[in-house]
Amino acid sequence: MDSTANPVGLDTGSIEKTPFITRLFKMRETGLIVIILSLFLLMSFASPYFLTWANMRAMSMAFAVDGILVVGMTILLISGGIDLSVGSVTSLAMVIAGWLFLSGVDPWLASAISIVICTGIGAFMGFFVTRVGLHHFIVSLAVMVIARGACLLFTGGRPLGLYTLPPEFKFIGQGSIGPIPIVIVFFLIVVVAFDFMLRRTTMFRKVYYTGSNEKAAAYSGIRTKKVIFLTTTLCSALCGVAGIIYMARFGSAQPTFGLGLELTIIAAAVIGGASLNGGSGSILGAILGVILLSLVSSSLALLDVSVYWQDIIRGSILLSAVTIDHYLNKKRR
Repeated sequence: MDSTANPVGLDTGSIEKTPFITRLFKMRETGLIVIILSLFLLMSFASPYFLTWANMRAMSMAFAVDGILVVGMTILLISGGIDLSVGSVTSLAMVIAGWLFLSGVDPWLASAISIVICTGIGAFMGFFVTRVGLHHFIVSLAVMVIARGACLLFTGGRPLGLYTLPPEFKFIGQGSIGPIPIVIVFFLIVVVAFDFMLRRTTMFRKVYYTGSNEKAAAYSGIRTKKVIFLTTTLCSALCGVAGIIYMARFGSAQPTFGLGLELTIIAAAVIGGASLNGGSGSILGAILGVILLSLVSSSLALLDVSVYWQDIIRGSILLSAVTIDHYLNKKRR
């Protein structure tokens, strides 16, 4: 028997014996779907503008790019890590690509360079976590400040106007294939690809084992440091991709973009079932978490709720999600 098949002693037999309907109702994703549908129905009556095509398009494009970030964050959380720098690194991706473009570099090449640099930032954090032995929280907090400072340094604190970006480049952020925004297509490709890999590939299954019990996983032959390094790098790489899409969508590079974005991304992943202690979570759950938060934000705006109250409500949702995660972990122990 393969020693890596079940290194943390998960009781797969009892899962198989549980009736499908029972398992379905116990899944957090099922509860999220019910909440989303209920809120959707409620808002369709509360605001005449909610079901308009313009609102649906704006909401879907907002959660699609955030969804790309959530995929990376979810995989990192499953491995036992966390990244507070996603907002700053996403902004830095925009700024680097925009600055290179204004310096005369082809926008596609500038974007590729920017994504490579963001990937390097993830590798830099992975090195300090796996080799130096620092905690993800401290390393990503430091990188968050450094990346934001770099954004301000490159731009002098002013947005970069990228009005001369070619139409074919803007298409990746603004275009559509029929009625479907191209951003949604990118989002679906990323979600389907990583969801498949998490469920079906040996490499990504090791992410769960590492997050559940790193020592036990290491004793069973899994190179846990490599897993943590790769998930940390992947998270920043997806920040680079998201930053380029945002740049193409808005036609500018904002040095202050993404302030507080890390809280939204972490909240969506935790709401979707990713544990802050590692070892659990799913791409589907995380995406449902993003959709729920996007739906809440859109609803509050349409109901003309003060922006200050919106922050309070979003913070309360995050606190509630972390509290639920805490109690679920206590039950498992």
